[in-house]
This record gives sequence, C-alpha cells and structure tokens, in this order.
Amino acid sequence: MSFFKRLKESIAQKTEAVTSKFKEGLTKTRTAFVGKIEDLITRRKKIDEMFYEELEEILIGADVGVNTVMELIDDLRAEVKKRKIENAAELQPILSEKLVDLLKGNASTSLRMADQGMTVILFVGVNGVGKTTTIGKLAHKFKSEGKSVLLAAGDTFRAGAIEQLEVWGKRVGVDVIKQESGADPAAVMYDAVHAAKQRGVDVLLCDTAGRLQNKHNLMEELNKIFRVIQREVPSAPHEVLLVLDAATGQNALSQAKLFGEKSGVTGLVLTKLDGTAKGGIVIAIRNELDLPVKLVGLGEKMDDLQEFDSEQFVHALFGGLLQNVEDESETAE
Repeated sequence: MSFFKRLKESIAQKTEAVTSKFKEGLTKTRTAFVGKIEDLITRRKKIDEMFYEELEEILIGADVGVNTVMELIDDLRAEVKKRKIENAAELQPILSEKLVDLLKGNASTSLRMADQGMTVILFVGVNGVGKTTTIGKLAHKFKSEGKSVLLAAGDTFRAGAIEQLEVWGKRVGVDVIKQESGADPAAVMYDAVHAAKQRGVDVLLCDTAGRLQNKHNLMEELNKIFRVIQREVPSAPHEVLLVLDAATGQNALSQAKLFGEKSGVTGLVLTKLDGTAKGGIVIAIRNELDLPVKLVGLGEKMDDLQEFDSEQFVHALFGGLLQNVEDESETAE
C-alpha cells in the first residue's frame, strides 16, 4: 500500500473533523501561505535546491520563524532522502505531518481546571492584544457550558480597562468585581476571590495590568497577585494565560519569551488570527517556547474564541490540498 493510501483514511477523518470556525478564521493565512506553496509545487514539480530555497522564503514570510523553518527544512530533506521522493507534490502531506508534530508538543492544550471547587484563571499580556475581549469570550464559553463565572477587574492602571470589562460582563451576564481606577490590583484580587468563594462560583477570570513586559514593577505586581490568590486558594491560579496578538508576528514571539520567563505563564492565547495572513506565528511560538497554545481567536463573534487543536489548525490550512495530492497519487497508480 502506498504512503498516500495509508494516509487516506487519516486525511479524510481529519479534514472532516475541521470545524468551520478554523476554516473561516484561517482564510487569510490559507490564501497567502498555502496558495504560495501550491504554486511552488505546481511550478517546480522536482525537489531541488531552488525548491527548498523558495519553500524556506514562503515559510519565513508566513512568520513561521527562522529557527523553526531551518529545523523544518532539515527534517524535510531527511524524509525526502529516506523515502526517495522526487516529485514535489509528494512532499505536501509530509510537510503537514511535520507541522502537526511541531504544534503538538508534549503539554496538553486543554485548559487546566480545578479538580474540585473553584478554578482561577489569570490573564497577562501587554495592552492592545485583546486581553479583555478574550476574558469576555471565555466567560461566555464557560457560561454556555453551564458554569457560574465571576470576573475580576485587576487592570486598574489603563484608562477605561475597568469599564471595558464591565461592558463584557453585561454582555455575557456575569458580575465584575472592581475597585476605583488606580487601586491596588492585589486588593481587587483579594475581594474577587472572597466574593467567588462566598457565591460558590465555578470559574474566576482575572484581568491584570498590561504595561510593557520589561518593566520590573509590573512583574512585582503580578507576583503580589499570585501570593494573594494562593493564600486563599492554594492550588490557584490553575492557568496563567498570556494573550498575544497574532497579527504582530515576531513581536508576539518576543513578548511570549519575556513574559514566559518572568510571570509563570502556563499557556498562550493567540487573538486576531482571522485578521492576519501570518498565522504561521502559531508554529513559531509553539516550537520555540515550551508553552502550549490553549485558545485562538478566529473572529469577532462571541463564540469565535476556540480551544486550540493542532490537527484542526494544520488541516484547516492544508486539508484540500492534501486530498488533491492523495487523489492524484491514486490516479497515477
């Protein structure tokens, strides 16, 4: 049985399983990224040095990241040699496999919830990345699953941050624990944890200040928040999610490196994937940092925040092209 026949069932299942959210949300990336790869395969047909060079440029242009691209190209060269592949079209499913492997990693992409009692999730990230919107959408997701939710307005420094979270609270139908602008964020968290415990809330979602990630005092504030939360709920926070704007590309990777080193981040949220052609940054971030991507923003609607799934991500990009390559191989046989 050929390599493509062996993949037939897997490809069909994965392509079928891809949600419309992933397909629609990755339209720009698919058009720019996969369109160029398809054009390269059509034009070059044969795998040679020029083919690898062009593929390298396409991957780097999609913000997959230079280090990741170098590793990927080396892996592809090894597979081509091992399987004695000459036709460029046959490289497509292998590329897809490699990308899934890069995105999977060892860590779970599911949100970690408390075994019993309240789950506390802390959100960190610079201003303007969609942190508050992400909190609102996640509150909606939990509420639609039948969970009770409370929000903590811990970003007391940015003008309008508290009001913005309150707007989301009203939209979703959940309460917001707040203090005055400029108040001590740790004091807000103290109030929020106590209120959540008194009300028997399932999930507490906590916003934090988003000033520049290299400011020492911001990290100190986060540490203080950690201590306050852990005094009241020793196992918390159950997740510390770093929110990144996918459209900022390599800048998002830099933010992830700095925050990941200093603030106990356990997972990543990538917003605005639907608005960028550089969705490859997901691959770069996942490969270069030992942090799982947990959630992705795929649109403006309330339910467009989705749990990340590496196979859905890759097959939303390559599913159609993979199926075409497999069909062509069967015809040739």
